[in-house]
Formats: sequence, C-alpha cells, structure tokens
Amino acid sequence: MVPALVRKFVEAIDDNADPAHRRVTVWGSGKPTRDFVYAGDVADGILLAAETYESAELVNLSAGRETSIREVVDTLAEITAFDGEIVWDSSRPDGQSRRVFDISKARRDLRFEARTSLHEGLRKTVDWYSEHRHEARNVMRFTSAS
Repeated sequence: MVPALVRKFVEAIDDNADPAHRRVTVWGSGKPTRDFVYAGDVADGILLAAETYESAELVNLSAGRETSIREVVDTLAEITAFDGEIVWDSSRPDGQSRRVFDISKARRDLRFEARTSLHEGLRKTVDWYSEHRHEARNVMRFTSAS
C-alpha cells in the first residue's frame, strides 16, 4: 500500500503542474490501522537475528504501533507538499480494520527496536522514489528462455 501511495503523491506533484487538477484517490475510508516499519530497520533486525538469535521460533520485526491509513496519507501529503484533492473512495474495501504485530519477543530476545519514525521512513521513501522514479517504473522483468 505504501509504495502505491508514494507513487501517487510523487507523480501527482510531478505530472500536474496546475494544482487545480491534482488529485490522489485512496481506497476505503482511511480508518483501518496497520503496523508500518521502515525497510532499513527490518534489514537491521534481520542482521541482528542472524548474528545472535539461536531459536527456531518466529520473531516479528516491526514497529509495534498502529497507524491509520489516513495518517499515512496525511503524512505523505505533508512531505510532498501536495496541495490537491484527496479523494477517499469508500466504494472500495477498507480491508481488515486493525493489524499490529506483537514485538515483545524481538525486544526481549534481540533487543530490537525500530528506530525510524513513520514520518522519517516515508520521507526517505519519497526521496528515493522521486530520484529513481523512472528506473523504478521501467525495470525489465527477467524471463527464462524456453
């Protein structure tokens, strides 16, 4: 969901010079919550687990915080300086109302804590996508020869 929203906001700013025509449509009401974590924090957690974790039990590497879809959208609008219209398409499904992970095992066994805030993670993601947008959208898929 986050990659699609980042793309929508960046492209709305870049592709529509006239703010009167800027529009981002988001599925659902924005009320459901999710547990968002920055990919760099997860990568750090995976390295930490590879170096120190001895158990075969699963460990959730996440932020352990609920954030509404609306908050993500509002944060992306702020980061991108989006000044257009945000349309909430309530004819589309919201999905599960809540989704958050129990990160107590990661804290206890790995001493893992996601360090990147939602705002900072989204800012880094927007910055990366803005810089690499054309390459990211035109990556050729590998196919096997028959």
